[in-house]
Amino acid sequence: SLACSSGARMSDLAARVAALESNLETAKANYNESLDTIWMLLASTLVFFMHSGFSLLEAGAVRFKNTQNILAKNLVVVTVGFLCWYVMGYPLAFGAVENSNQFAGGTGFYMAGFWANKDSLRFWFFQGAFCATGGTIVSGAMAER
Repeated sequence: SLACSSGARMSDLAARVAALESNLETAKANYNESLDTIWMLLASTLVFFMHSGFSLLEAGAVRFKNTQNILAKNLVVVTVGFLCWYVMGYPLAFGAVENSNQFAGGTGFYMAGFWANKDSLRFWFFQGAFCATGGTIVSGAMAER
């Protein structure tokens, strides 16, 4: 009877340890996902704040009468840049294709299917920040030209 009771306790203990190990692995995966998201949002925010730096640089490089126009232009460039990235930039750059030899992607227009994968939104925002920043750099190079 004692051996039977001891065996039952051991199997119960083994089951509890297995459940705890499973919970630990889930917690580790969630923690790593959170760290990835925090890092991508921090990096995206730093890239996004490059717009304010470029705005100040351009405002200092143009005549006083054009400062307001330059700042408004930069705001429009960021807004239109992200809208274009939303509508067609991301799908053309990163959309999945059936034929790997195609030049541009063809899926993901208007962020279709983004909720299926946790990584999609943070990657979209990170790449969109670079897209809009590229537009700001180009428009700043042509200030008062």
